Amino acid sequence: MDENKRDLINEIQKRFSELSKSQKLIAQYIIENYDKAAFMTASKLAGKVGVSESTVVRFANALGLDGYPQLQRGLEEVIRTKLTTVQRVEMAGEYSDGGLVLKKVLGADIDNIRVTLENIDYETFQQVINKICEAEKIYIVGLRSSMAIADYFGFYLNLILDNVKIVHHGISNIFEQVFRVSKTDIVIGIGFPRYSMQTVDALSYVKEQGVTIVGITDSLLSPIANLADYTLTAKSNMASFVDSLVAPLSLINALIVAIGMCEKEKITEHFNTLEGIWKKYNVYQGRNQG
Repeated sequence: MDENKRDLINEIQKRFSELSKSQKLIAQYIIENYDKAAFMTASKLAGKVGVSESTVVRFANALGLDGYPQLQRGLEEVIRTKLTTVQRVEMAGEYSDGGLVLKKVLGADIDNIRVTLENIDYETFQQVINKICEAEKIYIVGLRSSMAIADYFGFYLNLILDNVKIVHHGISNIFEQVFRVSKTDIVIGIGFPRYSMQTVDALSYVKEQGVTIVGITDSLLSPIANLADYTLTAKSNMASFVDSLVAPLSLINALIVAIGMCEKEKITEHFNTLEGIWKKYNVYQGRNQG
């Protein structure tokens, strides 16, 4: 089974008729309680359903998985993409103490950056830098919670380059903002759970036009990755109803710096000009301003 394209719940439903009686009990429980099953050990799931632990392992194998840990990872991906905000709030009961919240959330953010750094594909990262620096025009598409990252990325790229367009909700429809894309352009799609359908639709459109797509997302299983020619992943594991954007933002910072190094001579000139403008019009507070 292709792990990059699998929706585990759909796969379980598709194979349901092929399963043994005991395996069907496991399948039914997971389908109805995937948000709970994702955090159960094989032993605990077996006890909950009333089967042996070895039956749970064989169930995972019957789905074409290497074992129970891979089944768990698949379920974790399901809850990241399918849980409603209400369900996420219900899962956050452990975050009742303010000090505990601070430790857990900051600790999770540290883990997200560490895992992102460990898993980043450096060759793909360099290829993305090259594609961005060579593109005639750069479109950045990131909506809903990912809009903050898209705006941040676009703000700094616009200081470095003069061919950047941020695709926004606004007077113009999203498709009206991207319909002029050409094969010499690049589209950067940013999407983290819960994935915006409008981002996916916009990327599907530009994909049909033969335009190169760079995906910045949380997993190779995401719909953004499925459409992208190059994918950079950053972990955004949830802390209750809020998804962490710390690692994605750190990845964006790395891209900005690397792109800046490609255009080092240009940006020195640009920033010299901008510093004069900022000083003249008191853009920033400080004793050296105007």
